[in-house]
Amino acid sequence: VFGFSEYKIFLSTRPEKFVGSPEIWDKSEAALKRALENKGLEYEIDPGEGVFYGPKIDLKIKDVLGRFWQCATIQVDFNIPERFNIVYVGEDNKFYRPIMIHRALLGSLERFLGVLIENYAGAFPFWIAPVQIKVLTLTDRNINYGEKIMQILKNEGFRVEADFRNEKLNYKIRIAQQEKIPYMVILGDKEEKDNVISVRTRKGEVINNIKIEEFISKIKIENQPEYLLNESSQL
Repeated sequence: VFGFSEYKIFLSTRPEKFVGSPEIWDKSEAALKRALENKGLEYEIDPGEGVFYGPKIDLKIKDVLGRFWQCATIQVDFNIPERFNIVYVGEDNKFYRPIMIHRALLGSLERFLGVLIENYAGAFPFWIAPVQIKVLTLTDRNINYGEKIMQILKNEGFRVEADFRNEKLNYKIRIAQQEKIPYMVILGDKEEKDNVISVRTRKGEVINNIKIEEFISKIKIENQPEYLLNESSQL
């Protein structure tokens, strides 16, 4: 979903200091191993790197500098059920101690965001860009039209900002590109007269005189988590 193509999966096994019996550890490690193999996932054993309360599956993603960072993790926990005296009744009406599973899909949120920012160098895919579109006006005469277009885009749920300053258009474009905003909507007298927009991508690609409805239909596709912005998908 986030576009990370290089990652490794590790099965981290029993450390030197642990809680629970070795038999339960062996059973839990075998269960995690079986789950990985049933899904056809390649993995490596990370001996002794399990947490003291149980083994775990770690997913480590590679950043742009070639470093691997642990993000998603699934951990088996023997400790918490014991400390809180959690039990359940089995089919034989006897009490048994459950094993708790911890699941962190992103791991440390701060670490994941750091890796995400570095991976894209701030040029996020459209669907997660903090500002997706910036509306730029050519002159003060076009501000009312700019506000209209901006409101249409906001009503569709897009994250939009405006630059209606009395500055040269090239300057506004340069600022938006430095901010790595995916799309710039450019509005001048011609666009306002014909009730259309011109669009520029952060990579410098331009399409002139497009209907706002057509633009929205295209970017709605890009606004899905499973869609990754690439050269072939831009306008």
